[in-house]
Amino acid sequence: MAFQLSPGVLVKEADLTTVVPSVSTSAGGFVGNFAWGPANVVTYISSENELASVFGKPNANTYLSFFTAANFLSYSNQLLTIRAVGSNAKNSVANANVGAASSAELIENRDAYDALSVSTSNFVTSKYPGTLGNSLKVLIASNANWSNIGNTNQAIFDTQPGTSTYAAKFGSTNDEVHVAIVDEDGLITGTQGAVLERYQYLSLAPDAVGAQGESIYYQNVINDSQYLYWRGHPVPNSNAGNAASGNLTYSLTYAGNLSLSGGVDADPTDGQILTQYDLFLNTDLYDVSLLPMGNLSLTNVKTVVENIAEVRKDCVVFLSPTYDAVKAGTADSAKVTAVVSDRTTDLSNLSSSYAVMDSGWKYQYDRYNDVYRWIPLNGDIAGLCARTDLVSDPWFSPGGLNRGQVKNVVKLAFNPNQSQRDTLYKNGINPVISVAGQGTVLFGDKTLLSKPSAFDRINVRRLFIVLEKAIAIASKYSLFEFNDPFTRSQFKNLVEPFLRDVKGRRGITDFLVVCDETNNTGEVIDRNEFVADIYVKPARSINFITLNFVATRTSVSFTEIGA
Repeated sequence: MAFQLSPGVLVKEADLTTVVPSVSTSAGGFVGNFAWGPANVVTYISSENELASVFGKPNANTYLSFFTAANFLSYSNQLLTIRAVGSNAKNSVANANVGAASSAELIENRDAYDALSVSTSNFVTSKYPGTLGNSLKVLIASNANWSNIGNTNQAIFDTQPGTSTYAAKFGSTNDEVHVAIVDEDGLITGTQGAVLERYQYLSLAPDAVGAQGESIYYQNVINDSQYLYWRGHPVPNSNAGNAASGNLTYSLTYAGNLSLSGGVDADPTDGQILTQYDLFLNTDLYDVSLLPMGNLSLTNVKTVVENIAEVRKDCVVFLSPTYDAVKAGTADSAKVTAVVSDRTTDLSNLSSSYAVMDSGWKYQYDRYNDVYRWIPLNGDIAGLCARTDLVSDPWFSPGGLNRGQVKNVVKLAFNPNQSQRDTLYKNGINPVISVAGQGTVLFGDKTLLSKPSAFDRINVRRLFIVLEKAIAIASKYSLFEFNDPFTRSQFKNLVEPFLRDVKGRRGITDFLVVCDETNNTGEVIDRNEFVADIYVKPARSINFITLNFVATRTSVSFTEIGA
């Protein structure tokens, strides 16, 4: 407390309004193989349209990853997406020297670009690795090469470039350039020759700014493009990259119409995908709750469960059996055996409440290529959990006719009957079934925890994720306070209203918070520790319904039977 040395009024305030915060439980995290987009870095995606725009439309090599992500996004609006690429992937390039051979390179993302030095061999590269960049053409027009770029290319721009207002102040001339980026082959837009981006009245001078004080240096502007990185000054040129304040004459006679080439697709290995999943270990940066695995091999799925989900303890992994286990042309009796074998062989040592396994794959329409594809269901099952958060709460089961409706299904690879569902369920595998007139439904809510426990249900695991995550965040504000009756009482007054709210929303049936001298003994206090024991009775989802129908004689009184 501050001491006053002379009469006066000291105003102080205390904040006793702290509450347990709401936490996110609907954000997904996914690592996959995509045709385009930033690689080896997390990108936030909110819709399928944005997925296609950022990471490219699906092709024969990428459709499994694309539709796993797209299916999740059909239920949710937040997917932290990472594109993994093979080590042989390359960006498309246009050479800085007319007639010289291009030097292909791999630039995974903006951080990788920023670490590079200026290139002496490449003028621009595609923003991302892959063959899609080979569809790009860049047109750069200057005062010196204007007559050489042709009438068609001139029509893209308003007027011939000349001298910027900024350069003219210093007596410099002809620093202006125009840049256009074209979808030459139509692979990006579907239209050959479509103009993707157009930038006019840029400058070859690094100090040049526009009327609003913004940089108009052509390198900076090109780097803001969705399609290109600037790599080096075209040759031949005069004074490109030199400040306009030096009273210079600029000239760029470089041939202005250049097609990019050299882009290479390279599918990532499972090991490279696992390396990218490690980014999600950073809980401070990435708040993810649902991890669909797509077509990742089961042994590597096990690695994600054990090394990501069980380390974070705030997210759940969703997986499907292999396609070979449920592929068309195989008898259902063989399919159930094969699916169970996937669980008991490749995942034999996995017992975790942080993993959820479904029963198969679905056949869905690929509108980008006008074909039908077999896609694993785990993106949908993770999506059902996200949708459950939206329409109810995380502690409600995502299964059943109320919340378990699976979208975009033409047919299932495996539609198990009651007997087969019994076999799957006792092995912790959640059946997905199609029912005439009722759609395709998730018909289970088990986790892959082998031992009998409340945590062998999805809703209980996700309930505890919410409770642990929210209360842990609130508890940080008790750090460095005194472990005394005031702090302990303050903690209880923080947590108990939150638990009462969860109880009122049907997440738990009862709770008890113990935080007093019984568990904060002298020894605990002397170790600078603080202990709170929180007991909760989780609400249980109905998995089995028994309906008893009794036929009686006309003369029987129901009152007597009830008694």
